[in-house]
Amino acid sequence: MTRKDLLELKRRLKKEECTFTRMTGCYISGNKEKVVTFSESFLNLPDDELFKYLEIAKKVLSGTVGNNQLQLFFPFEETRPGGRQQFFMGLDKSGLKDEGLLDLFYDQVISHYDYAGNYLILLFHDAMDVIDKTSDRMKLDESTEVYEYILCAICPVTLSKSGLGYLEDENRIGLRLRDWVVSPPENGFVFPAFSDRSADISSLSFYVKNPKDPKPSFMEKCLGVKGKRTSTQQKKAFEDVVKKAVMGTDHEDDTEKIFISLQESICDRVEDAERDGKGDEPIELNSETFKKIMEESEIDEYLAPRLAQAFEEEFAQELPEAGAVLNTKALAENENRKVTKELMGRVEDLQDTLSKVKQAAKGTKLVDPETGDLLLDDEDVPFQETDSMQTVRQGKELDDHALLCDIFLRVKPEKAGNISKRSIDGKNYIIIPFEEDDDIDINGLRSLP
Repeated sequence: MTRKDLLELKRRLKKEECTFTRMTGCYISGNKEKVVTFSESFLNLPDDELFKYLEIAKKVLSGTVGNNQLQLFFPFEETRPGGRQQFFMGLDKSGLKDEGLLDLFYDQVISHYDYAGNYLILLFHDAMDVIDKTSDRMKLDESTEVYEYILCAICPVTLSKSGLGYLEDENRIGLRLRDWVVSPPENGFVFPAFSDRSADISSLSFYVKNPKDPKPSFMEKCLGVKGKRTSTQQKKAFEDVVKKAVMGTDHEDDTEKIFISLQESICDRVEDAERDGKGDEPIELNSETFKKIMEESEIDEYLAPRLAQAFEEEFAQELPEAGAVLNTKALAENENRKVTKELMGRVEDLQDTLSKVKQAAKGTKLVDPETGDLLLDDEDVPFQETDSMQTVRQGKELDDHALLCDIFLRVKPEKAGNISKRSIDGKNYIIIPFEEDDDIDINGLRSLP
């Protein structure tokens, strides 16, 4: 069962494409009593109701494979006559019209589903033509199989919150009545599982809204399938393996470092499989594979046997998959820490370099470029400005001042005394006498306008 298989079923749950033949249900009270049962021809439902039921069915086909979607297999004893596999096949083949089988199923759910409040059991029946596809995923007109299945959704029914609302009959705002509202499903399943675009009667697809609580007892006692941990649970179990192995050893302070090192080695294996085009094939972490991962992670020779033993004890009943125990969030956080540490190191290097430059500058000897006289020999010697440095400084001050003036003139001292001001026809003029061979520069122009 892959994500593509689930999406193929989910995409059809639209009014124009849906082929649900029948829907049945049973409303269970908090006292585990049947309040009402019903059976409907699905496509005859009013549109508003039909769309709401389709939303519920879509939820059972949503989520991540391995975490929200678990493919659970029937053990051998349940595949024999009278076993749960035969029961669900009978329920499916009846098209949800056998009331005796339906009542028996509702009773089984009531007995084994651990929920304190009210809830609704919904069952949908479908018969879907599996359209053949070419290697490039193009559809052909003919179907190779009719996939007949049942979809079950178990939905909590909760009391809506109290509040004010518009009371139409009284034409006023008042306290509205609280209603029992059907919530999205907490659990559900599809039987038989749709695997590789075909019916797999040896298993069913089980939906879990909360991966931390997949209800393993319900899987085994009601559905008759072998329970399985979600990816969330397997990640937690793998972390516990590392913590258990290092507890009470000299490596206890390095728990996180060891965990990340193992995660990086597992990540490398998953990425290698994806590059080789085997990303959809699960990588089983058996004891031998885990030992190789420890070698790649350079685990201490003393710690390695403890890790191996803790791993075998934790996963004795069911070996995990590499992708399931891979904690991408922890790896991303560790990568961010590495980048931050590297950046901080660069900042410290730059600060150290700057400090050395400043320290070296304190002992630099400044020399007058014209006379060659030593201007600064030591930081204790007071700084003295030379005539040439003063000229440069004054020139810089003049340039700064020029930016603030509307008219700025700079002439040689011997010419300054010849400049005069005169008023002609009510306008003020500056009169500057000059000789034919005088060098004149007006805003960069070397000749008069």
